[in-house]
Amino acid sequence: MAQQKNYMYRIAKIQVDPSQLDKYNIALKEQMTTAIRVESGVLSYYAVADKKDPSHITIFETYADLAAYKAHIQAPHFKKYKETVQHMVISLEVIDVDLIGAAKKPGM
Repeated sequence: MAQQKNYMYRIAKIQVDPSQLDKYNIALKEQMTTAIRVESGVLSYYAVADKKDPSHITIFETYADLAAYKAHIQAPHFKKYKETVQHMVISLEVIDVDLIGAAKKPGM
């Protein structure tokens, strides 16, 4: 995979209230699948949970560019997600990163 010059990569580290984890995961998956389906600039999401503590979630996001990200955070489905999970999230750390390399099997 060649790095696209304008792609925007972001990591979100989220700690969720363990008692609300199931509800959080439902809201997250709905937001992610909707964004991929309706927003051309949202290119990929990978959400993973720590095996030792599933309430610690890390999301790796790829956007076509900064404009696509800005449009994403104004999208109705993203605003619905933020409103839905606002009392479920204990902490959120967002880290903008640069892709320095990637390798994957075809079809992944």
